[in-house]
Amino acid sequence: MLRYRSGLIDKVNPVLRNYKFTRSLSSVPNFTPAGKLKAVQLNKHALNAKYAVRGSIPTKAEELRAKLKSPAGKELPFKQIINANIGNPQQLDQKPLTFYRQVLSILQYPELIEKKELGKLFPKDVVERAKILVENTGSVGAYSHSQGVPYIRKSIAEFISKRDGYKAHADDIFLTTGASTAVSYLLSLLSNGKSTGFMIPIPQYPLYTATLAIQNAPVIPYYLNEQENWSVNPKELGKLCKENEKAGIDIRALVVITPGNPTGSVLKQEVIEEILEVAAEYGLVVIADEVYQENIFKGEFVSFKKTLRSLQERFPGKFDNVQLASLHSTSKGVSGECGQRGGYMEIIGFEEEVRQQILKLASISLCPVVTGQALVQLMVNPPQPGSESYELDQKERSAIHNSLKDKATELYKAFNEMEGVECQLPEGSMYCFPKISIPQKAIKIAQELGIEADEFYCHELLMSTGICAVPGSGFGQVPGTYHVRTTFLAPGNQWIYDWQKFHNKFMEKYRE
Repeated sequence: MLRYRSGLIDKVNPVLRNYKFTRSLSSVPNFTPAGKLKAVQLNKHALNAKYAVRGSIPTKAEELRAKLKSPAGKELPFKQIINANIGNPQQLDQKPLTFYRQVLSILQYPELIEKKELGKLFPKDVVERAKILVENTGSVGAYSHSQGVPYIRKSIAEFISKRDGYKAHADDIFLTTGASTAVSYLLSLLSNGKSTGFMIPIPQYPLYTATLAIQNAPVIPYYLNEQENWSVNPKELGKLCKENEKAGIDIRALVVITPGNPTGSVLKQEVIEEILEVAAEYGLVVIADEVYQENIFKGEFVSFKKTLRSLQERFPGKFDNVQLASLHSTSKGVSGECGQRGGYMEIIGFEEEVRQQILKLASISLCPVVTGQALVQLMVNPPQPGSESYELDQKERSAIHNSLKDKATELYKAFNEMEGVECQLPEGSMYCFPKISIPQKAIKIAQELGIEADEFYCHELLMSTGICAVPGSGFGQVPGTYHVRTTFLAPGNQWIYDWQKFHNKFMEKYRE
């Protein structure tokens, strides 16, 4: 028995005064403990979701990174891991924009505003911007409105109005935790089981297929034309709508990624117009993933919003029912602030009751990261000519953009010099998606291992060079073809030469 002196208990905690300790520790009944949950007991739809960007090859890369730090790392034929698997610029030495970080530092510690020394530490426009954001957001440690800080939404609307030449409204803007959260909101609301389909470009960013797998909603693939630099065929979209309608599948939405991930292609206005015609005819919600709109190396970016407003202006009534959600993010462009999780979506043409459901989902998450919201404001309203920070900000932006453009060209040329490799010139984004003619001998070995041939290629590449790329099978591809997605973010060019050497040895080793 556990015994206590009642007088002591009364002095320490009056609540225990009438509590009697009568149970011995040895009196716990015998039982057989239940087993732990197994994967087979989990949500089967979640189990079926795949996300190649952080799949088996990147997982192996992290194991090798840890091994490099140990004595066993000396056995490996490389000295570092090159993360070419994901668009994560600052992981690969892209420097943050100075203006962004200076403003954020004051937002994190607003007491600095009262310090006389602040003017010596930061340019005047940095302090002014920080003051405005503090006034409109309050503490970045407090929840904001679930749709986002009103002032920041207004700034985004002004940016879109200036970009497109058509009026945008703050009420149409939802701040999100990166563009990925916007995708989750939209696909979760629009899907209604196996009877609702979603047209997804192939190849695509696997966030879409993974999210739809969890929702148990059918993916309706439309294949991009690789030989025409990954172009979209709008006629195919209409054909798919008719075929699925006959099969009893209600196609709810059409996803378009421009500039493309993983393809690097940039859609022209005439193609966007044809896509919107299909959307108007079949009542499709268009989800325009435009997070790489600053990453343009050839041609120009034309937004779906601008094109839609132009069509509505030229053809009154025909396009009034088109529902459009446009996505943007601070993770890409020249910002590269992936870890800060800033993003937004603009929704147009949705019924009010649907808009309220989107707001409900946003409310369940309470609010987007407030520092991420602030970064969005800085992205859409950078330093202006005449301000103290303008010259440095322009210099940093140009350096990042030009570096990406040069690397894209260099990697594109390197791939096309390799035996059995064909690569389209990336017009934008951060990726190359070369097609690789893998020898039949290697394909056979991959089949014996139970993996795709391009995954086998990526595994061999990683183990030989430390370069972590992603198999094209994780993004989707025409059956019978093999691709690899790689970023061109890594600094220097030695890794490109290493890839060329590996490829030559791979082809020679598995040649029939």
